[in-house]
Amino acid sequence: MGHSAIAFIIVIGILVFIHEFGHFIAARLCGVGVEVFSLGFGPKILKKRVGRTQYCLAAIPLGGYVKMVGEEPGGDINPEDVDSSFTHKSLLKKFIIVAAGPFFNFFLAIFIFYVLYQFSGVYLAKPIIGEVLEDSPAIAAGIKAQDVIKEINESKIESFEDISRIIGASKGEQLQIVVERDGRLKRLMLVPVLRPSKNVFGEEIQKYVIGIVGAGKSFHKRLNPFAAMGRSFKDTYGLIKLTLLSVGKMISGSVSADNLGGPLMIAQMAGEQAKAGVMNFAWFIALLSVNLGIINLFPIPVLDGGHLLFFGIEAVTGKSVSDKLREKLTQFGAAVLVALMVFVFYNDIVRMINGG
Repeated sequence: MGHSAIAFIIVIGILVFIHEFGHFIAARLCGVGVEVFSLGFGPKILKKRVGRTQYCLAAIPLGGYVKMVGEEPGGDINPEDVDSSFTHKSLLKKFIIVAAGPFFNFFLAIFIFYVLYQFSGVYLAKPIIGEVLEDSPAIAAGIKAQDVIKEINESKIESFEDISRIIGASKGEQLQIVVERDGRLKRLMLVPVLRPSKNVFGEEIQKYVIGIVGAGKSFHKRLNPFAAMGRSFKDTYGLIKLTLLSVGKMISGSVSADNLGGPLMIAQMAGEQAKAGVMNFAWFIALLSVNLGIINLFPIPVLDGGHLLFFGIEAVTGKSVSDKLREKLTQFGAAVLVALMVFVFYNDIVRMINGG
């Protein structure tokens, strides 16, 4: 448990620092004064004032905050502080400052993936066929085990992932496949068919296939800086898309909300990933960073997304949301977050009781 606790503190510390640093650096660049930059809540363990800003390390490592000059609408502001007040900045600057936190979480994921791909490359499945299924388009076309697929519709094939991607997007149209067998190339024609399958959420779907199984052999590929950057953006986008789909399916009820986890689950997984090695631990941090960025963009008052919603309303109507309405919506948002926290803690406890 001690190992998991340390790993949890490291993970949360990194994620919170990056998120709050996004707000902090955007505020400074937009000319807003920052009074407090705090990692953690509760009693302050360490604090140091540099210029106008007090930097703090607090006892409860479950979040953090940046307190800006004049960030509360309707609050009293000294005349000399007006120029550095958040409230008195343009709508665009306020939007940038608030959005910077979540987007820095996305940038962290991109950076982690880039470092991993740049220094470690990737492992891909070789496009070697291990098995050809009975009564399939592949066996009817003459494809055999140990064939190496070189091209599909004149597109070069590097890995088995390329095969799955092209066939899945074929829409059932005829494909020309070039295979290498005993040192010779053969051109074969076949038509993919729809077969029942399951997606990452365990839902039944229909998927185009040709009836082949990979040989399970892999190869290591080094990536140049441009390829590593491209794959980093692609994988971060993929995580964002998958997370949003997961949330949507939980709201619709097609995926159980029991899958949600809180601090206890994160601590357990952090400990497991730390034991598995630096790369696994780094990947886990990137995954959580994307999740944190997305959650903070939800249009719920209290979260960054709630503030962005208020700014959007102001941009459309030309008037800011009244203090009274803002206060009521903020109270509602806080209640929603408390309910969600209770629910994920309950899920964590149930998992612990059931040994999961």
